[in-house]
Amino acid sequence: MDIKNTPEKLLKPYNPQETENRLYSTWEESGVFNPDVCIEKGYTAPDAEPFSIVLPPPNVTGTLHTGHALMLVIEDIMTRYARMQGKRTLWLPGTDHAAIATQSKVEKIIEKEEGKRKTDLGREEFLKRVEKFAQDSHDTIVGQARRMGASLDWSREAFTLDEKRSFAVRTAFKKMFDEGLIYRGHRIVNWDPKGQTVISDDEIVYEERKAKLYTFKYSKDFPIAISTTRPETKVGDTAVAVAKDDERYAQYIGKEYDAVFCGVPIHIKIVADESVEKEFGTGALGVTPAHSQIDAEIAQRHNLPTKQVINEYAKMMVGGENLLGKKTTEAREVIAQWLRDEGLMEKEEEVSQNVSTAERTGAIIEPLPKLQWFINVNKPIASHSGKTLKDLMLEPVKDGKIKIVPEQFERVYMHWITNLRDWCISRQIWYGHRIPVWYKGEEIFCGVEAPEGDGWTQDEDSLDTWFSSGLWTFSTLGWPEITEDFKTYHPTAVLETGYDILPFWVARMILMSTYLLNDIPFKTVYFHGLVRDEKGRKMSKSLGNIVDPITLIDKHGTDALRMAMIVGVGPGNDSNLGEDKIKAYSKFANKLWNITRFVLENTQEIDRENLPALDTEDQQTADELDALLKEITGEMNEYKFYLVTEKLYHYSWHTFADVIIERSKAKIAEKRNSESAQRILIEILPKLLRALHPFMPFVTEELWSLIPEGKNGRMLIVEKWPCSL
Repeated sequence: MDIKNTPEKLLKPYNPQETENRLYSTWEESGVFNPDVCIEKGYTAPDAEPFSIVLPPPNVTGTLHTGHALMLVIEDIMTRYARMQGKRTLWLPGTDHAAIATQSKVEKIIEKEEGKRKTDLGREEFLKRVEKFAQDSHDTIVGQARRMGASLDWSREAFTLDEKRSFAVRTAFKKMFDEGLIYRGHRIVNWDPKGQTVISDDEIVYEERKAKLYTFKYSKDFPIAISTTRPETKVGDTAVAVAKDDERYAQYIGKEYDAVFCGVPIHIKIVADESVEKEFGTGALGVTPAHSQIDAEIAQRHNLPTKQVINEYAKMMVGGENLLGKKTTEAREVIAQWLRDEGLMEKEEEVSQNVSTAERTGAIIEPLPKLQWFINVNKPIASHSGKTLKDLMLEPVKDGKIKIVPEQFERVYMHWITNLRDWCISRQIWYGHRIPVWYKGEEIFCGVEAPEGDGWTQDEDSLDTWFSSGLWTFSTLGWPEITEDFKTYHPTAVLETGYDILPFWVARMILMSTYLLNDIPFKTVYFHGLVRDEKGRKMSKSLGNIVDPITLIDKHGTDALRMAMIVGVGPGNDSNLGEDKIKAYSKFANKLWNITRFVLENTQEIDRENLPALDTEDQQTADELDALLKEITGEMNEYKFYLVTEKLYHYSWHTFADVIIERSKAKIAEKRNSESAQRILIEILPKLLRALHPFMPFVTEELWSLIPEGKNGRMLIVEKWPCSL
């Protein structure tokens, strides 16, 4: 053993805190995250196969959490692997303005710190505050992404609300408007009475709460009892629906009844509808078309009137002093007591139900009929041979043009699209892309730019955030301009994201791309699962178990966190993250450090220009490694990173360190085929560092710079993957 020429760094334990920021700066300054620079420097062939992926843009509402960290790790693995394969590799970064979430956060800050509301500041001043908050949050997020080792091409960074993306949004809106796919109409929407805006389905949090299920009749002479947990809505009922084959109620179908329900006159028609389950409850459903999406659909099928009885502030709009102006919760008790007093209540029972609440404000959602902007997903499109947007969203997945990993999510996707309703795209907030529609008297103008002349007033509403993020794969590449980037990198190779936003984001990107480009947005969708705490619980503020990835990096290093998040965690599977697991992989990083020191100390005398032959035993070892590398390359191509990391970990620690190195020690000490023993060491180490690099980029890059291959060549980040299939 000769330690005289061993790099001084290797004589101390590996220190990620002294290494990671320095190495990231070196990579970034070298320009290798940019595929154009890689071509200029000869790392990538000009005609190389492109590989592109866009970062699902984190919301500019704070900091990255463990879910974001997992996303960054998986996408960086994909990107580094593609780059080492010699592909023209682009990983494009960006952030999302996340309109409702960001505005809500700033409103809370202003109210807490200044005791003011946004209306006190006015639209212009309030938006300045939001933009400042968004910029500060952006800077934090970008800094955290760098800490994760994300090899993103920062020169191409985008923001869903910047001018280029805004132009793309207006262009897309106008095309859809002109083709009759975007319309304004009264429909049932998810209304947040506290935030005073429509919200999308993904912004609803379902909370299990105890409730009372009331069974009663509207009046003494009404023939059918109904059940509901919301009797306050029954003053807006216009029908009772029963199953077509329910003999109990067959004689009443088509009949109409008048009643005075808690002081409110109501007119009820008995209808037979296929949506009613006769085994559920009384088998009869009170139909409230203004305050239920399901009831609105029943009303449409039977041409029933709609009667709104609850307003935007969740207060009653009808009745006498006992009801009018009362909150829905108060009105519920008033009506329940009236039913008891009148002898109309047949049963009261406690049940558990999922209550829809607004994620940002915590308010209970009120389904309300509102005048909003919608995208029609069922209208035949002339420019697409009469296909609907639903058709365009279903076909590429059904035909296999888009592959979903794991494949069970294909069924989820198909079911969701098949049952898709028209998409409400307007929001009653100030922050975001303002709807590009202007009014002057009875005139309406939709345009990419404002109309000429005086007297025009722009629509006050903003667009749903998913509208702009639906354009993300191609607006980030320059669309509507057909740029070189667009021609080279679209469709993107893969979209990697959490399975929880399959319907909301993935589906809308497929909608926008197939409609606007007549092409798919990506070839593969890879879903990761949720990151849970070490006990398997979902992370939440209330449990106090939220893990900050940056705190873990400060303690154990990025490579350790990355490995802990990937090993043994398959696509779409939730994972448990505990500090003990991360500590174990920090020890692995140090093991690689010690392995490298041993190899360097014991191979300094070998003539690298004239390497000796391997003996039979070492040749078998070399062949076994090549077989493993071939095996894991196939698994890398199938996104089985959880298997690859496990195999590389076991090979490094238990095969290379415990068996091969120990055997080589004995051969060198006994001077028995010692040159073969040295050669096998210097053959395995560089291949192992290259194979581990996508997963543990920092320690492998640092070690690469200390071995002859790294000293005499280029950085590991642009070295070739150790196997080609």
